[in-house]
Order: sequence, then structure tokens, then C-alpha cells
Amino acid sequence: MSIYLTVVVKAKPEHQQEIKTLLYSLPELSKKEEACIEYDVHQSIDDENTFILNEKWESVDGLDLHNDQSYSKEFFASFDKLQEQPIIYRSK
Repeated sequence: MSIYLTVVVKAKPEHQQEIKTLLYSLPELSKKEEACIEYDVHQSIDDENTFILNEKWESVDGLDLHNDQSYSKEFFASFDKLQEQPIIYRSK
């Protein structure tokens, strides 16, 4: 069963460019993973500090493998540069 993720990330204004660079590097890396079907990042028009990630994974196991990658861990380590914890919606 495919897993869909929608993740809302709000960067602190002083870290907006750094977070943007990090987030926009993720699709290219993630799409190399076997379980990745789709991975897109968008920046809000209304609030340049808000980013939306849309992901589709073949399975929960594939998503778990993704979360163990060094670039995923780099994103998780950047949470102190965010206004709040990312909001994650998982769906099927």
C-alpha cells in the first residue's frame, strides 16, 4: 500500500534561506531511493517561511528507510531553526 505524506515546515525568518536550500535538495536525493514514487517541495506564496512537502512512498518500510538516510537526519537535526515542529499528514 502506498503512503502519502504532506509535511508543512515553517522556518524561522533568519533561517529561511538555509531551510529552503536544505528542503530543495531533498527531492533529488530522495527520488534515487527505490521506494520513492514522488517527492516535491513548494514554498508558500503567502508566507515565504512556509514550505510544503508532498511525498509518495511505496510502503511504510520504504518511508522508514528514507528516514534513516543521512540527508533525512540532516533535516531532522535542523528543527531548532524552525518556528515549530513540522506538521505531518500521513494518508493512504
